[in-house]
Amino acid sequence: MGASISSSVPEKSIHQFTVKDSSGKDADLSVYQGKVLLVVNVASKCGLIESNYTQLTELYQKYKDQGLVVLAFPCNQFLYQEPGTSEEAHQFACTRFKAEYPVFQKVRVNGQNAAPVYKFLKSKKPSFLGTRIKWNFTKFLVSKDGQVIDRYGPTVSPHSIQNDIEKALAQ
Repeated sequence: MGASISSSVPEKSIHQFTVKDSSGKDADLSVYQGKVLLVVNVASKCGLIESNYTQLTELYQKYKDQGLVVLAFPCNQFLYQEPGTSEEAHQFACTRFKAEYPVFQKVRVNGQNAAPVYKFLKSKKPSFLGTRIKWNFTKFLVSKDGQVIDRYGPTVSPHSIQNDIEKALAQ
């Protein structure tokens, strides 16, 4: 369950991945080279949405001109809390929380069928649970050169990591 999977992840940077946007089109993450990324697995029916989505939007607004991009990946793996389509998840984030950052296609973050980008993120920053993601709104801070700086649990508020974001932006 918590075994390391780093040997099965050949990519050296998040910028080497192509994912799908919420409408199913390829999205090459190399376009984010030189940007600090906050990668988050989101769910519209999770009890943590109010504080997380609100604060993610606030952080994005505050730091986007300095180079921060939030990358939201809807996930239905935790009590089926993202039951709709990828486009519905995108619409929810944009309408209810005024998200202007990218919301991608729904992904699996754990297990054999986890999205490759999540296998990469988890292999670079395991938690005390091993590589497994515990719940919705787990956050990964990624440097301008595509390396994982840190991992934050679901109950860590986005506002509480502002200092880490500012340090990464200053690099």
